[in-house]
Amino acid sequence: MNHRGPVRVQDRHAFDTLIDARSPAEFALDRLPGAINCPVLDDEERRIVGTLYKQQGAFEARRVGGAMVAANLARHLREQFADKPAAWKPLVYCWRGGMRSGSMVTWLRMVGWDAQQLAGGYKSWRRHVIARIDALAPQLLLRVLCGPTGSAKTRVLQALAARGAQVLDLEAYARHRGSVLGAWPGVEQPSQTAFETLLAQALEPLDVQRPIFVEAESSRIGRVAVPQALVKRLRASPCIEIQATPAIRLEFLLRDYANLGDDPAALAAQLGTLRELHGRQVIDRWQAWAMEGALAPLFAELMALHYDPLYTRSQNAHLFLWPQRQTVQAADLSPSGIDTLAEQVLALPEKNE
Repeated sequence: MNHRGPVRVQDRHAFDTLIDARSPAEFALDRLPGAINCPVLDDEERRIVGTLYKQQGAFEARRVGGAMVAANLARHLREQFADKPAAWKPLVYCWRGGMRSGSMVTWLRMVGWDAQQLAGGYKSWRRHVIARIDALAPQLLLRVLCGPTGSAKTRVLQALAARGAQVLDLEAYARHRGSVLGAWPGVEQPSQTAFETLLAQALEPLDVQRPIFVEAESSRIGRVAVPQALVKRLRASPCIEIQATPAIRLEFLLRDYANLGDDPAALAAQLGTLRELHGRQVIDRWQAWAMEGALAPLFAELMALHYDPLYTRSQNAHLFLWPQRQTVQAADLSPSGIDTLAEQVLALPEKNE
């Protein structure tokens, strides 16, 4: 059997299967990319063992926990691992690289597989993610796409990606559009740690010698925070502003945010969160429009009274190269208009920081 030294995060690609031995709840929060969940203790069992440890000590917790672990390992051997060949090489991890992954590795080795344990467990993965983001962010040649709400920045980003440009789609990793009405319908945002894992994965293959297009974002997208190293880089990078008339933007918003009309009560409740900013009279009017499904006047006023003033303040305050921005003009924001904008962006002369 091939016993190596400690297996580090960067060695993970040398294995056939990455096994997360933690509980389903821990796995759901965040995990190493590509890992499968084969818990040695489920959520309830983990709670029971933790309580025993506190109340009766380590021996009792291990005695009861050991039986649970053995039963779960037996099930994985019968089911999940039943078809694995003799040459199968799994890498197993738990929270810190302790007893949960250790017990699974012991059993898998007894069967005859070359199973290894990830040194430091999931915690070492977290350190790796944070270190990679902190190391890569300052090197990125970012080009920051700006434009008030409704100028199709995300769609332009997607059109740039389709043309082979490098893009960082932060809203896609956050599963949120970044504005007060930006929640994706029926989609939960990832945890903070899962968002950072997605971001680290996206950064890893980028060529830091070539431009990378990113949307102007605040330091929070919905409930997740953009890592400070990336916020800092974004704010110091050259800007490209998409300019479109309010009428063109309104037309785009009515298409792109049409789903907000599906649940008038939820939309009205969301608008209620702006009461302190805009006062009762304005919010009452907006909520009445929401309940009637009158999205055109609602979006027009949201743009004029909420989003556009916010945008003007935000760009001036947060984007240091805003005065030197380049601009592209949108004749329309239909799919073909968005393709034209992407071409215009790619044709802009290179700006150095």
